[in-house]
Amino acid sequence: MSDISLQTWGLSLGLAGGLILVHRLWSGSRSQLPLPPGPKKLPILGNLLDIPSKDPWETYAKWAKDYGSDVLHISIAGQSMILLSSLKATQDLLDKRSSTYSDRQMNEGSPMLALCGWDFAFVLWKYGEPWRTHRRMMKEGFGSPQAVVKYQPKQVLAAHRLLYRLLHTPQDFYSHFAYWGGDNALSAIYGIDVQPTNDPFVEKALHGVDSFAVAGSPGAFLVDALPFLRFVPEWFPGAGFQKTAREIKAMVTEMKDKPFAETKRRISNGTASSSFATDCLESAKERDYTEKMVSDAAATIMLGGTETTVSTMASLLLAMMANPEAQRKAQAEIDAVVGKDSLPTFEHESELPYVAAVLKEMLRWNPAGPIALPHYTEQEDNYNGYRIPAKSMILGNSWGILHDEKTYPDPFSFKPERWLTADGKLNPNAVDPDIGFGYGRRECPGRHFAKTLLWVATASILAAFTVEKARDENGNVIEPTYEYNSGIINSPLPFKCSIKPRSQAIERTIRSFDS
Repeated sequence: MSDISLQTWGLSLGLAGGLILVHRLWSGSRSQLPLPPGPKKLPILGNLLDIPSKDPWETYAKWAKDYGSDVLHISIAGQSMILLSSLKATQDLLDKRSSTYSDRQMNEGSPMLALCGWDFAFVLWKYGEPWRTHRRMMKEGFGSPQAVVKYQPKQVLAAHRLLYRLLHTPQDFYSHFAYWGGDNALSAIYGIDVQPTNDPFVEKALHGVDSFAVAGSPGAFLVDALPFLRFVPEWFPGAGFQKTAREIKAMVTEMKDKPFAETKRRISNGTASSSFATDCLESAKERDYTEKMVSDAAATIMLGGTETTVSTMASLLLAMMANPEAQRKAQAEIDAVVGKDSLPTFEHESELPYVAAVLKEMLRWNPAGPIALPHYTEQEDNYNGYRIPAKSMILGNSWGILHDEKTYPDPFSFKPERWLTADGKLNPNAVDPDIGFGYGRRECPGRHFAKTLLWVATASILAAFTVEKARDENGNVIEPTYEYNSGIINSPLPFKCSIKPRSQAIERTIRSFDS
Protein backbone atom coordinates (compact mmCIF):
# COMPACT_ATOMS: atom_id res chain seq x y z
CA MET A 1 0.00 0.00 0.00
CA SER A 2 1.44 3.40 -0.93
CA ASP A 3 2.19 6.10 1.61
CA ILE A 4 -0.59 8.22 0.12
CA SER A 5 -3.04 5.33 0.48
CA LEU A 6 -1.96 4.75 4.06
CA GLN A 7 -2.32 8.43 4.86
CA THR A 8 -5.73 8.56 3.20
CA TRP A 9 -6.82 5.41 5.01
CA GLY A 10 -5.58 6.76 8.33
CA LEU A 11 -7.24 10.11 7.76
CA SER A 12 -10.52 8.42 6.86
CA LEU A 13 -10.35 6.19 9.91
CA GLY A 14 -9.59 9.13 12.16
CA LEU A 15 -12.39 11.18 10.66
CA ALA A 16 -14.87 8.31 11.03
CA GLY A 17 -13.83 7.79 14.63
CA GLY A 18 -14.18 11.48 15.31
CA LEU A 19 -17.65 11.53 13.81
CA ILE A 20 -18.69 8.52 15.90
CA LEU A 21 -17.36 10.21 19.03
CA VAL A 22 -19.17 13.46 18.23
CA HIS A 23 -22.36 11.54 17.52
CA ARG A 24 -22.10 9.67 20.83
CA LEU A 25 -21.37 12.83 22.75
CA TRP A 26 -24.23 14.66 21.04
CA SER A 27 -26.64 11.76 21.51
CA GLY A 28 -25.59 11.35 25.10
CA SER A 29 -25.99 15.02 25.88
CA ARG A 30 -29.39 15.03 24.28
CA SER A 31 -30.58 11.98 26.19
CA GLN A 32 -29.53 13.72 29.39
CA LEU A 33 -31.84 16.64 28.70
CA PRO A 34 -34.76 16.84 31.12
CA LEU A 35 -38.30 16.09 30.13
CA PRO A 36 -40.63 19.09 29.94
CA PRO A 37 -42.26 19.89 33.29
CA GLY A 38 -45.58 18.41 34.29
CA PRO A 39 -47.56 16.94 37.17
CA LYS A 40 -46.03 14.14 39.20
CA LYS A 41 -46.62 10.69 37.73
CA LEU A 42 -47.81 7.58 39.54
CA PRO A 43 -46.22 4.19 38.83
CA ILE A 44 -47.85 2.45 35.85
CA LEU A 45 -50.83 4.83 35.69
CA GLY A 46 -48.74 7.93 35.16
CA ASN A 47 -51.11 10.94 35.05
CA LEU A 48 -54.22 8.94 34.19
CA LEU A 49 -56.00 10.09 37.36
CA ASP A 50 -54.97 13.73 36.90
CA ILE A 51 -56.90 14.31 33.67
CA PRO A 52 -60.55 15.25 34.19
CA SER A 53 -63.22 13.85 31.91
CA LYS A 54 -64.74 17.34 31.59
CA ASP A 55 -62.90 20.08 29.71
CA PRO A 56 -59.39 18.60 30.00
CA TRP A 57 -58.07 21.44 27.80
CA GLU A 58 -58.78 23.87 30.64
CA THR A 59 -56.68 21.74 32.98
CA TYR A 60 -53.87 21.62 30.42
CA ALA A 61 -53.96 25.42 30.12
CA LYS A 62 -53.83 25.75 33.91
CA TRP A 63 -50.86 23.40 34.08
CA ALA A 64 -49.03 25.53 31.52
CA LYS A 65 -49.44 28.53 33.83
CA ASP A 66 -48.63 26.58 36.99
CA TYR A 67 -45.39 25.18 35.57
CA GLY A 68 -44.50 28.30 33.59
CA SER A 69 -44.00 26.34 30.39
CA ASP A 70 -45.79 26.12 27.06
CA VAL A 71 -44.46 22.56 26.65
CA LEU A 72 -45.52 19.96 29.22
CA HIS A 73 -44.94 16.23 29.59
CA ILE A 74 -47.45 13.76 30.97
CA SER A 75 -47.75 9.99 30.78
CA ILE A 76 -50.88 7.89 30.44
CA ALA A 77 -50.28 4.24 31.33
CA GLY A 78 -46.82 4.39 29.81
CA GLN A 79 -47.72 6.49 26.77
CA SER A 80 -45.61 9.64 26.65
CA MET A 81 -47.60 12.77 25.78
CA ILE A 82 -46.41 16.30 25.04
CA LEU A 83 -48.88 19.16 25.56
CA LEU A 84 -48.28 22.33 23.55
CA SER A 85 -49.94 25.44 24.96
CA SER A 86 -48.67 28.32 22.82
CA LEU A 87 -48.91 29.26 19.17
CA LYS A 88 -45.12 29.53 19.00
CA ALA A 89 -44.59 25.99 20.29
CA THR A 90 -47.08 24.53 17.81
CA GLN A 91 -45.49 26.47 14.96
CA ASP A 92 -41.94 25.51 15.96
CA LEU A 93 -42.70 21.80 16.25
CA LEU A 94 -45.79 20.96 14.19
CA ASP A 95 -45.15 23.40 11.34
CA LYS A 96 -41.39 24.02 11.10
CA ARG A 97 -40.48 20.44 12.06
CA SER A 98 -43.44 18.84 10.33
CA SER A 99 -41.28 16.07 8.86
CA THR A 100 -40.75 14.85 12.43
CA TYR A 101 -44.15 15.63 13.93
CA SER A 102 -46.68 14.71 11.21
CA ASP A 103 -47.12 11.06 12.10
CA ARG A 104 -50.21 9.63 13.74
CA GLN A 105 -50.76 6.30 15.50
CA MET A 106 -54.41 5.42 15.30
CA ASN A 107 -54.29 1.97 16.87
CA GLU A 108 -52.07 3.15 19.71
CA GLY A 109 -53.77 6.51 20.21
CA SER A 110 -57.39 5.77 19.29
CA PRO A 111 -58.04 2.00 19.31
CA MET A 112 -61.78 2.49 19.84
CA LEU A 113 -62.00 4.44 16.58
CA ALA A 114 -60.26 1.58 14.79
CA LEU A 115 -62.62 -0.98 16.31
CA CYS A 116 -65.57 1.11 15.15
CA GLY A 117 -64.49 0.97 11.52
CA TRP A 118 -62.99 4.42 11.22
CA ASP A 119 -59.66 2.99 10.05
CA PHE A 120 -60.49 4.14 6.49
CA ALA A 121 -60.29 7.80 7.60
CA PHE A 122 -56.93 9.00 6.32
CA VAL A 123 -56.78 11.80 8.91
CA LEU A 124 -56.01 9.02 11.40
CA TRP A 125 -53.37 7.27 9.30
CA LYS A 126 -49.62 7.14 9.74
CA TYR A 127 -47.63 9.69 7.81
CA GLY A 128 -46.55 8.11 4.54
CA GLU A 129 -47.35 7.78 0.85
CA PRO A 130 -50.96 6.48 1.25
CA TRP A 131 -51.73 9.42 3.53
CA ARG A 132 -50.07 11.89 1.15
CA THR A 133 -52.04 10.55 -1.80
CA HIS A 134 -55.39 10.88 -0.04
CA ARG A 135 -54.56 14.33 1.28
CA ARG A 136 -53.54 15.41 -2.23
CA MET A 137 -56.92 14.25 -3.51
CA MET A 138 -58.70 16.33 -0.90
CA LYS A 139 -56.55 19.41 -1.47
CA GLU A 140 -57.35 19.33 -5.18
CA GLY A 141 -61.05 19.45 -4.38
CA PHE A 142 -61.11 21.70 -1.31
CA GLY A 143 -57.60 22.92 -0.54
CA SER A 144 -57.74 26.60 -1.53
CA PRO A 145 -60.21 29.50 -1.50
CA GLN A 146 -60.34 29.27 -5.29
CA ALA A 147 -61.09 25.54 -5.26
CA VAL A 148 -64.25 25.94 -3.17
CA VAL A 149 -65.82 28.78 -5.17
CA LYS A 150 -67.70 26.26 -7.32
CA TYR A 151 -69.54 25.00 -4.23
CA GLN A 152 -70.79 28.43 -3.16
CA PRO A 153 -74.10 28.46 -5.11
CA LYS A 154 -75.11 25.20 -3.40
CA GLN A 155 -73.99 26.60 -0.04
CA VAL A 156 -76.31 29.58 -0.52
CA LEU A 157 -79.22 27.26 -1.35
CA ALA A 158 -78.49 25.13 1.72
CA ALA A 159 -78.42 28.27 3.89
CA HIS A 160 -81.82 29.32 2.51
CA ARG A 161 -83.28 25.90 3.26
CA LEU A 162 -81.87 26.22 6.78
CA LEU A 163 -83.66 29.54 7.23
CA TYR A 164 -86.92 27.95 6.10
CA ARG A 165 -86.62 25.18 8.70
CA LEU A 166 -85.69 27.65 11.44
CA LEU A 167 -88.71 29.79 10.59
CA HIS A 168 -91.18 26.91 10.91
CA THR A 169 -89.74 24.98 13.86
CA PRO A 170 -87.14 27.21 15.54
CA GLN A 171 -87.09 25.04 18.67
CA ASP A 172 -85.51 22.25 16.62
CA PHE A 173 -82.50 24.35 15.65
CA TYR A 174 -79.99 21.66 16.61
CA SER A 175 -81.47 19.08 14.24
CA HIS A 176 -81.80 21.78 11.56
CA PHE A 177 -78.10 22.60 11.84
CA ALA A 178 -77.27 18.91 11.56
CA TYR A 179 -79.46 18.55 8.47
CA TRP A 180 -77.88 21.67 6.96
CA GLY A 181 -74.41 20.23 7.58
CA GLY A 182 -75.39 16.97 5.89
CA ASP A 183 -76.99 18.88 3.01
CA ASN A 184 -73.77 20.80 2.30
CA ALA A 185 -71.52 17.77 2.65
CA LEU A 186 -73.55 15.39 0.48
CA SER A 187 -73.88 17.99 -2.27
CA ALA A 188 -70.19 18.88 -2.40
CA ILE A 189 -68.76 15.41 -1.81
CA TYR A 190 -71.18 13.18 -3.71
CA GLY A 191 -73.30 15.52 -5.85
CA ILE A 192 -76.47 14.42 -4.06
CA ASP A 193 -79.23 17.02 -3.70
CA VAL A 194 -81.07 15.99 -0.57
CA GLN A 195 -84.78 15.96 0.13
CA PRO A 196 -86.18 18.85 2.25
CA THR A 197 -86.81 16.48 5.18
CA ASN A 198 -86.09 12.90 6.21
CA ASP A 199 -83.52 12.31 3.50
CA PRO A 200 -82.11 8.77 3.94
CA PHE A 201 -78.61 9.82 2.89
CA VAL A 202 -78.56 12.64 5.43
CA GLU A 203 -79.81 10.38 8.20
CA LYS A 204 -77.17 7.72 7.48
CA ALA A 205 -74.46 10.36 7.28
CA LEU A 206 -75.43 11.97 10.57
CA HIS A 207 -75.67 8.65 12.40
CA GLY A 208 -72.23 7.67 11.16
CA VAL A 209 -70.62 11.00 11.97
CA ASP A 210 -72.21 11.09 15.43
CA SER A 211 -70.55 7.78 16.15
CA PHE A 212 -67.12 9.33 15.66
CA ALA A 213 -67.77 11.75 18.51
CA VAL A 214 -68.90 8.83 20.68
CA ALA A 215 -66.00 6.52 19.82
CA GLY A 216 -63.38 9.26 20.00
CA SER A 217 -64.57 10.93 23.18
CA PRO A 218 -61.55 11.35 25.49
CA GLY A 219 -61.68 8.98 28.43
CA ALA A 220 -64.97 7.36 27.40
CA PHE A 221 -63.52 3.89 26.78
CA LEU A 222 -60.85 2.12 28.82
CA VAL A 223 -59.47 0.53 25.65
CA ASP A 224 -58.06 3.93 24.64
CA ALA A 225 -55.99 4.05 27.84
CA LEU A 226 -55.12 0.32 27.72
CA PRO A 227 -54.88 -0.51 23.99
CA PHE A 228 -54.19 -4.23 24.55
CA LEU A 229 -57.87 -4.57 25.54
CA ARG A 230 -58.83 -4.30 21.86
CA PHE A 231 -57.95 -7.99 21.56
CA VAL A 232 -60.42 -9.00 24.30
CA PRO A 233 -63.54 -10.78 22.89
CA GLU A 234 -66.99 -9.26 23.23
CA TRP A 235 -68.20 -11.91 25.69
CA PHE A 236 -65.38 -11.22 28.14
CA PRO A 237 -66.46 -9.44 31.37
CA GLY A 238 -65.96 -5.69 31.05
CA ALA A 239 -65.66 -5.80 27.26
CA GLY A 240 -68.95 -4.04 26.57
CA PHE A 241 -67.05 -1.60 24.37
CA GLN A 242 -66.70 -4.42 21.81
CA LYS A 243 -70.49 -4.57 21.34
CA THR A 244 -70.63 -0.79 21.07
CA ALA A 245 -67.88 -0.91 18.46
CA ARG A 246 -69.70 -3.59 16.44
CA GLU A 247 -72.92 -1.55 16.38
CA ILE A 248 -71.13 1.65 15.45
CA LYS A 249 -69.19 -0.09 12.70
CA ALA A 250 -72.46 -1.05 10.99
CA MET A 251 -73.55 2.61 10.95
CA VAL A 252 -70.16 3.78 9.69
CA THR A 253 -70.23 1.25 6.86
CA GLU A 254 -73.63 2.52 5.69
CA MET A 255 -72.49 6.13 5.90
CA LYS A 256 -69.48 5.30 3.75
CA ASP A 257 -70.97 2.94 1.17
CA LYS A 258 -74.50 4.17 0.42
CA PRO A 259 -73.80 7.68 -0.97
CA PHE A 260 -70.75 6.46 -2.87
CA ALA A 261 -72.83 3.78 -4.56
CA GLU A 262 -75.40 6.45 -5.48
CA THR A 263 -72.71 8.61 -7.07
CA LYS A 264 -71.47 5.66 -9.13
CA ARG A 265 -75.04 4.90 -10.21
CA ARG A 266 -75.55 8.46 -11.40
CA ILE A 267 -72.26 8.45 -13.29
CA SER A 268 -73.25 5.25 -15.07
CA ASN A 269 -76.62 6.63 -16.20
CA GLY A 270 -75.31 10.09 -17.05
CA THR A 271 -77.13 12.06 -14.34
CA ALA A 272 -74.20 12.85 -12.02
CA SER A 273 -73.45 16.45 -11.13
CA SER A 274 -70.01 17.83 -10.34
CA SER A 275 -68.71 16.82 -6.92
CA PHE A 276 -65.54 15.64 -5.23
CA ALA A 277 -66.32 11.94 -5.74
CA THR A 278 -67.57 12.43 -9.30
CA ASP A 279 -64.49 14.38 -10.35
CA CYS A 280 -62.13 11.85 -8.73
CA LEU A 281 -63.87 8.84 -10.28
CA GLU A 282 -63.97 10.38 -13.75
CA SER A 283 -60.23 11.12 -13.62
CA ALA A 284 -59.29 7.95 -11.72
CA LYS A 285 -57.34 6.30 -14.53
CA GLU A 286 -55.11 9.26 -15.35
CA ARG A 287 -54.48 9.94 -11.65
CA ASP A 288 -54.08 6.29 -10.70
CA TYR A 289 -56.92 6.39 -8.15
CA THR A 290 -58.81 3.26 -7.15
CA GLU A 291 -62.50 3.27 -6.23
CA LYS A 292 -61.57 2.40 -2.65
CA MET A 293 -59.25 5.39 -2.44
CA VAL A 294 -61.99 7.73 -3.63
CA SER A 295 -64.56 6.15 -1.32
CA ASP A 296 -62.25 6.41 1.69
CA ALA A 297 -61.35 10.03 0.98
CA ALA A 298 -64.98 11.03 0.37
CA ALA A 299 -66.20 9.52 3.64
CA THR A 300 -63.32 11.15 5.53
CA ILE A 301 -64.41 14.55 4.21
CA MET A 302 -67.96 13.77 5.31
CA LEU A 303 -66.62 13.27 8.82
CA GLY A 304 -64.85 16.62 8.86
CA GLY A 305 -67.63 18.58 7.20
CA THR A 306 -70.61 18.07 9.49
CA GLU A 307 -70.19 17.77 13.25
CA THR A 308 -67.77 20.68 13.66
CA THR A 309 -69.92 23.07 11.63
CA VAL A 310 -73.03 22.07 13.59
CA SER A 311 -71.26 22.84 16.86
CA THR A 312 -70.08 26.21 15.56
CA MET A 313 -73.58 27.25 14.48
CA ALA A 314 -75.04 26.29 17.86
CA SER A 315 -72.32 28.41 19.45
CA LEU A 316 -73.48 31.31 17.27
CA LEU A 317 -76.91 31.22 18.91
CA LEU A 318 -75.36 31.16 22.38
CA ALA A 319 -73.06 34.04 21.51
CA MET A 320 -75.87 36.17 20.11
CA MET A 321 -78.06 35.58 23.17
CA ALA A 322 -75.23 36.55 25.49
CA ASN A 323 -74.11 39.51 23.36
CA PRO A 324 -77.15 41.28 21.87
CA GLU A 325 -75.07 44.37 21.08
CA ALA A 326 -72.79 42.33 18.80
CA GLN A 327 -75.89 40.95 17.08
CA ARG A 328 -77.28 44.45 16.53
CA LYS A 329 -73.99 45.69 15.07
CA ALA A 330 -73.83 42.78 12.63
CA GLN A 331 -77.44 43.30 11.58
CA ALA A 332 -76.91 47.04 11.10
CA GLU A 333 -73.94 46.30 8.83
CA ILE A 334 -75.98 43.80 6.79
CA ASP A 335 -78.92 46.22 6.50
CA ALA A 336 -76.62 48.99 5.24
CA VAL A 337 -74.95 46.80 2.62
CA VAL A 338 -77.66 44.35 1.55
CA GLY A 339 -80.92 46.00 2.60
CA LYS A 340 -83.39 45.06 5.31
CA ASP A 341 -85.52 42.80 3.15
CA SER A 342 -82.76 40.88 1.35
CA LEU A 343 -80.27 38.17 2.21
CA PRO A 344 -76.50 38.39 1.79
CA THR A 345 -74.58 36.37 -0.77
CA PHE A 346 -70.87 35.85 -1.29
CA GLU A 347 -70.81 39.00 -3.43
CA HIS A 348 -71.33 40.97 -0.21
CA GLU A 349 -68.67 39.18 1.86
CA SER A 350 -65.90 41.76 1.44
CA GLU A 351 -68.31 44.54 2.46
CA LEU A 352 -69.29 42.88 5.75
CA PRO A 353 -66.17 42.96 7.97
CA TYR A 354 -68.13 42.90 11.23
CA VAL A 355 -69.92 39.71 10.16
CA ALA A 356 -66.51 38.21 9.34
CA ALA A 357 -65.31 39.28 12.79
CA VAL A 358 -68.32 37.57 14.40
CA LEU A 359 -67.38 34.33 12.64
CA LYS A 360 -63.72 34.60 13.66
CA GLU A 361 -64.75 35.21 17.26
CA MET A 362 -67.09 32.19 17.15
CA LEU A 363 -64.18 30.00 16.06
CA ARG A 364 -62.03 31.39 18.90
CA TRP A 365 -64.56 31.69 21.74
CA ASN A 366 -65.61 28.04 21.89
CA PRO A 367 -63.72 26.08 19.23
CA ALA A 368 -65.41 22.91 18.02
CA GLY A 369 -62.03 21.18 18.15
CA PRO A 370 -60.51 22.33 21.46
CA ILE A 371 -57.66 19.84 21.19
CA ALA A 372 -56.30 18.74 17.84
CA LEU A 373 -56.17 15.04 17.07
CA PRO A 374 -52.78 13.92 18.38
CA HIS A 375 -49.65 14.03 16.27
CA TYR A 376 -46.94 11.44 16.90
CA THR A 377 -43.17 11.36 16.66
CA GLU A 378 -41.21 8.18 16.02
CA GLN A 379 -37.85 9.71 16.91
CA GLU A 380 -36.46 11.57 19.89
CA ASP A 381 -36.11 15.32 19.56
CA ASN A 382 -35.28 18.31 21.74
CA TYR A 383 -36.88 21.72 22.09
CA ASN A 384 -35.94 24.69 24.26
CA GLY A 385 -33.67 22.53 26.40
CA TYR A 386 -36.22 19.75 26.89
CA ARG A 387 -36.18 16.20 25.58
CA ILE A 388 -39.13 15.06 23.50
CA PRO A 389 -39.11 11.25 23.85
CA ALA A 390 -39.50 9.02 20.83
CA LYS A 391 -42.98 7.57 20.32
CA SER A 392 -44.66 10.53 22.04
CA MET A 393 -48.14 11.75 21.26
CA ILE A 394 -48.16 15.52 20.64
CA LEU A 395 -51.30 17.48 21.49
CA GLY A 396 -51.88 21.09 20.51
CA ASN A 397 -54.16 22.70 23.10
CA SER A 398 -56.11 24.89 20.67
CA TRP A 399 -58.56 26.01 23.36
CA GLY A 400 -55.73 27.13 25.62
CA ILE A 401 -53.98 29.00 22.82
CA LEU A 402 -57.20 30.73 21.75
CA HIS A 403 -57.83 31.79 25.36
CA ASP A 404 -54.34 33.12 26.06
CA GLU A 405 -54.90 36.59 27.53
CA LYS A 406 -51.55 37.77 26.15
CA THR A 407 -52.85 37.31 22.61
CA TYR A 408 -56.56 37.76 23.26
CA PRO A 409 -57.21 40.16 26.17
CA ASP A 410 -60.34 39.29 28.16
CA PRO A 411 -60.41 35.90 26.40
CA PHE A 412 -63.65 34.59 27.90
CA SER A 413 -65.69 37.50 26.55
CA PHE A 414 -67.19 37.40 23.06
CA LYS A 415 -65.69 40.45 21.33
CA PRO A 416 -65.80 40.60 17.53
CA GLU A 417 -64.04 43.97 17.75
CA ARG A 418 -60.77 42.22 18.60
CA TRP A 419 -60.53 41.29 14.90
CA LEU A 420 -61.07 44.83 13.61
CA THR A 421 -58.99 47.97 13.22
CA ALA A 422 -60.10 51.29 14.67
CA ASP A 423 -61.83 52.18 11.38
CA GLY A 424 -63.85 48.94 11.36
CA LYS A 425 -61.84 46.94 8.83
CA LEU A 426 -60.51 43.43 9.39
CA ASN A 427 -57.17 43.62 11.14
CA PRO A 428 -54.57 41.75 9.05
CA ASN A 429 -52.26 41.55 12.08
CA ALA A 430 -54.74 39.79 14.37
CA VAL A 431 -53.76 36.19 15.18
CA ASP A 432 -56.24 34.14 13.16
CA PRO A 433 -58.22 31.38 14.93
CA ASP A 434 -57.47 28.86 12.16
CA ILE A 435 -55.54 26.65 14.59
CA GLY A 436 -58.95 25.18 15.41
CA PHE A 437 -58.57 23.38 12.08
CA GLY A 438 -55.35 21.66 13.13
CA TYR A 439 -51.61 22.11 12.70
CA GLY A 440 -48.86 21.64 10.15
CA ARG A 441 -49.34 18.95 7.53
CA ARG A 442 -52.25 17.64 9.58
CA GLU A 443 -54.22 20.87 9.20
CA CYS A 444 -57.71 20.19 7.86
CA PRO A 445 -57.53 20.67 4.07
CA GLY A 446 -61.30 21.30 4.03
CA ARG A 447 -61.07 24.43 6.16
CA HIS A 448 -61.74 26.77 3.22
CA PHE A 449 -64.96 24.92 2.42
CA ALA A 450 -65.98 24.98 6.08
CA LYS A 451 -65.33 28.70 6.46
CA THR A 452 -67.38 29.62 3.39
CA LEU A 453 -70.41 27.59 4.43
CA LEU A 454 -70.15 28.94 7.98
CA TRP A 455 -69.95 32.49 6.67
CA VAL A 456 -73.03 32.31 4.46
CA ALA A 457 -75.09 30.57 7.16
CA THR A 458 -73.99 33.07 9.82
CA ALA A 459 -74.69 36.08 7.61
CA SER A 460 -78.07 34.65 6.54
CA ILE A 461 -79.24 33.95 10.11
CA LEU A 462 -78.17 37.40 11.30
CA ALA A 463 -79.95 39.03 8.35
CA ALA A 464 -83.15 37.04 8.81
CA PHE A 465 -83.66 36.50 12.53
CA THR A 466 -83.27 38.03 15.95
CA VAL A 467 -81.87 35.51 18.42
CA GLU A 468 -82.82 36.08 22.06
CA LYS A 469 -83.11 34.19 25.31
CA ALA A 470 -86.25 32.08 25.52
CA ARG A 471 -89.02 32.73 28.04
CA ASP A 472 -91.16 30.28 29.98
CA GLU A 473 -94.98 30.24 30.10
CA ASN A 474 -94.91 32.98 32.74
CA GLY A 475 -92.73 35.26 30.66
CA ASN A 476 -89.60 34.68 32.73
CA VAL A 477 -86.27 34.59 30.93
CA ILE A 478 -84.71 31.13 30.64
CA GLU A 479 -80.99 31.57 31.18
CA PRO A 480 -78.86 29.21 29.07
CA THR A 481 -76.13 27.33 30.89
CA TYR A 482 -73.44 27.79 28.24
CA GLU A 483 -72.27 24.26 29.06
CA TYR A 484 -70.49 22.09 26.50
CA ASN A 485 -70.22 18.31 26.23
CA SER A 486 -66.40 18.08 26.51
CA GLY A 487 -66.24 15.56 23.65
CA ILE A 488 -63.76 15.19 20.83
CA ILE A 489 -66.12 17.63 19.09
CA ASN A 490 -66.96 20.26 21.68
CA SER A 491 -70.68 20.98 21.25
CA PRO A 492 -73.09 23.00 23.42
CA LEU A 493 -75.40 20.96 25.61
CA PRO A 494 -79.11 21.36 24.76
CA PHE A 495 -80.46 24.83 25.42
CA LYS A 496 -83.50 26.92 24.55
CA CYS A 497 -83.60 30.17 22.64
CA SER A 498 -85.99 32.41 20.72
CA ILE A 499 -85.48 32.72 16.95
CA LYS A 500 -87.87 35.18 15.31
CA PRO A 501 -87.92 36.81 11.85
CA ARG A 502 -86.80 40.44 11.87
CA SER A 503 -89.61 41.65 9.62
CA GLN A 504 -92.65 40.48 7.70
CA ALA A 505 -90.83 41.15 4.44
CA ILE A 506 -87.91 38.88 5.33
CA GLU A 507 -90.39 36.26 6.52
CA ARG A 508 -92.08 36.31 3.10
CA THR A 509 -88.69 35.89 1.46
CA ILE A 510 -87.90 32.87 3.62
CA ARG A 511 -91.29 31.28 2.95
CA SER A 512 -90.53 31.43 -0.76
CA PHE A 513 -87.76 28.87 -0.19
CA ASP A 514 -90.34 26.10 0.29
CA SER A 515 -89.23 23.55 -2.27
